[in-house]
Amino acid sequence: MTDEQKITMLKSLTGETSSEIISVYLALAKSELLNKIYPFGDGTEEFPAKYDALHVQAAEYLLNKRGAEGEIQHSENGLTRSYESGGLPKAILQQIVPFCGVIS
Repeated sequence: MTDEQKITMLKSLTGETSSEIISVYLALAKSELLNKIYPFGDGTEEFPAKYDALHVQAAEYLLNKRGAEGEIQHSENGLTRSYESGGLPKAILQQIVPFCGVIS
């Protein structure tokens, strides 16, 4: 999936119209996902295509959480919000199988 396809999907999912803002959130999500995929990587690894849909989901989560960063708990009119961390939730990160290799 190309970056343009991801931007188009995120525009449809979130209602955000700015490609620049969406690109920023895609970059933030990609960074967090790469840290999970390659926990011992040096930062030069390529993003695996099999996680493209998860990349979009992660960016959507971050975009939708915008304005409530770091919120621990919030209750109003029967609606309760709480975030377990400042980044992506476990439900997204648990879908990743970290890459490992063998040192010879």
